[in-house]
Amino acid sequence: MAIPSALSAALGITEPAIFGVNLRFTKPFVCGMAGGAAGALLGSLFHIGATSYGVTGIPGFLITLDYTLQYAIVLAVSFAVAFGLTWFVWKEETEEEAEEAGADGQQGKMEKIGEEAAVAEGEKTLFAPLKGNVIQREDIPDETFASGVLGNGVGIEPEEEEVIAPFDGEISSVAETLHALGITGPGGMEVLIHVGIDTVNLKGDGFEVFVSEGEKVTAGQKLMHFDMAKIREKGYSTTTAVLLTNSDDYPGFHVLKTGKTERMEKLFTAEA
Repeated sequence: MAIPSALSAALGITEPAIFGVNLRFTKPFVCGMAGGAAGALLGSLFHIGATSYGVTGIPGFLITLDYTLQYAIVLAVSFAVAFGLTWFVWKEETEEEAEEAGADGQQGKMEKIGEEAAVAEGEKTLFAPLKGNVIQREDIPDETFASGVLGNGVGIEPEEEEVIAPFDGEISSVAETLHALGITGPGGMEVLIHVGIDTVNLKGDGFEVFVSEGEKVTAGQKLMHFDMAKIREKGYSTTTAVLLTNSDDYPGFHVLKTGKTERMEKLFTAEA
């Protein structure tokens, strides 16, 4: 982004460089302003005049024909000051620093998710365990799930290959073929997360589970990874059923989200 935006800035169109690069990192933005200020001061001392407005950068030579040398000096000084200051004050993150910052940010995000889940515990809320498109239970392309015989819930057409815990709870079951797991959560909610339709036939190929039966988990914790390409290659749907298997125990059940959803958005609630 820096290379093409620098070229357009040299021709007088500075917005790509300002908003695409400098403003994002702050320090280069301040250094650029300092360079511009130095050039403006010099231009004032040189009493540079122009024949029109709105033309800057290299095309500015066309309207400063009587001050060609002075204008060239102004451009050179502006560039040198901005470049020199940026060179000394800006330090790009190394890969290790970026990874460490990302890990810290992820930890903070998981802590916030845990706090939100704790608040929602009293209202028996389930959060989306994966990112994708939420569809009604009746639209799940499997008669068993769609009929509600296994409980009320929704289907998610996944956009990512990772399943996370939808609340603080305990893993109640893990399928031998790794394609499904059960988790018990707040207020006795018993939830089944079944990745794909008829994926039991894959016998675990393309699935990896990171938890075991009886293990305590926290909201947002990574539970499973699955290979969408491999599932589709074998001719199966990736639609994931998220069902409250004991929904009959609750007098009220409300789907809170359909359509596009991010992980840990409120998905549905059950009323005691």
